[in-house]
Amino acid sequence: MREQPRAPDREQTFRDLYEAAYPDLRRFVQRRVHPDHVDDTLAEVFLVVWRRLDEVPAARDDARAWVFGVARRVLLNTYRGDRRRLALGVRLADATPVGHEPAPDDVVHRIDLATAWRRLTPAHQETLALAVLDGLDAPRAAAVLGISPVAFRLRLSRARRALRLHLDHLPERGTVPARAAERTPSR
Repeated sequence: MREQPRAPDREQTFRDLYEAAYPDLRRFVQRRVHPDHVDDTLAEVFLVVWRRLDEVPAARDDARAWVFGVARRVLLNTYRGDRRRLALGVRLADATPVGHEPAPDDVVHRIDLATAWRRLTPAHQETLALAVLDGLDAPRAAAVLGISPVAFRLRLSRARRALRLHLDHLPERGTVPARAAERTPSR
């Protein structure tokens, strides 16, 4: 008598998915919520994942995108429930590596980028963040947003164009004076 193959252990499936998605998902959530709410949000996301584990796609990359989609919906529910927190903008400063001292021109460019970023619509921010910061390709990012890959590519193109437009129309800044911090007032 042949033994039937055993279905994958539910708990092991969850653990594998958790280990595969957690680091990227944490960064995804950190860019969107106050640092005090990251752990709670992640706990809620993985609770939903556990409850809907039977719906998780079999392919690893598709499962990862599915979890990002769950996270996005959890976040949207949070935003709807808490209208006071409309901080949907991504915190670009959080992307700075710890211990890295930026050059003055890098700081100016970063400030310009942050200014242009804040002028984007939340939809453009979300589209760019999924493609650039989260590294999702068009089909997976589209799955996160619940739209077709073609619609996502169109949104991405429009978001990039809007970001360039905002960057091109920022007020001119003077150059950063060399050694400005080292100057002492003359007497």
